[in-house]
Amino acid sequence: MTASRSDVLRIATRSSAQARTQAESVAGALRSAHPGLTVELVFVDTIGDQRQDVPLHEIGGQGVFVKEVQRAVLEGRADLAAHSAKDLPSTPGDGLVIAAFCERRSANDALVGRALDQLDEGATVATGSVRRRAQLASLRPDLQVVELRGNIQTRLSKIPAGGSILMAVAALEILGLTDHVAEVLSVESFVPAVGQGCVAVECGSDDVETRRLVEAVDHVATRCAVEVERAFLAMLGSGCSLPVGAHVDSRARTDDGRGTVLRAFLADPERGVALRRTLPIAGADPVVDAQRLAGAMRDELAGL
Repeated sequence: MTASRSDVLRIATRSSAQARTQAESVAGALRSAHPGLTVELVFVDTIGDQRQDVPLHEIGGQGVFVKEVQRAVLEGRADLAAHSAKDLPSTPGDGLVIAAFCERRSANDALVGRALDQLDEGATVATGSVRRRAQLASLRPDLQVVELRGNIQTRLSKIPAGGSILMAVAALEILGLTDHVAEVLSVESFVPAVGQGCVAVECGSDDVETRRLVEAVDHVATRCAVEVERAFLAMLGSGCSLPVGAHVDSRARTDDGRGTVLRAFLADPERGVALRRTLPIAGADPVVDAQRLAGAMRDELAGL
């Protein structure tokens, strides 16, 4: 279906409180940009929602929260799909295009419970992310890390005694729950997931009218940053299951003040090795720079 100003514009989204609130923010922005436009939400359950008793990396990792939402667009049940950008595979789905990267919230991770320096030796930290697990292990190998799944409220109810849970600040920001944060972790120590803190909006690649409408909520600076991060991830290959993080840190500037910095993390937990790298992004093609860094880190990790 091709949306027009007289149509109802339907946004497919997961039904969790976080996903619903993110989609509502997109709907509100679209209504503000196009007065008179009617926008509705279409709720979809994904395999990631249905199988909350299984670690994410065991049921497919990246993509488990998006495929069914994308299918709603491809099958004509919705015109748009709203996702947390960090959940999207690094290559676009067939027949779809990312029409907007909405302005990014905080990209940082956070500890809820106790701050890092308040955790006793051997304390328990819960997280469902292999990236967070690997970065925590490289900083505090004494800590015990356990699996954590569920929606935000469920996770907040599972803070270990004397310990913490690790999660994205943006997930708490969108629900007004940042008062639970014990410590916001720096992007230097905990390199965020690709696209973390951003909402991405997809539509059909041939749906020109809907794409035109959605471009009004595309945030140029966020798009530039997230596309560089996604290029880094794509270079590692769709089959890469290693813990990886990449973040264009707009607050960190190159020496001449004309560029930003790409922070990257790649680890092999089975061998207990991890790499962190920082790359100035000031050239004519930062996507190529990100791809080169990914290739170099992949080769370096393999040689350790």
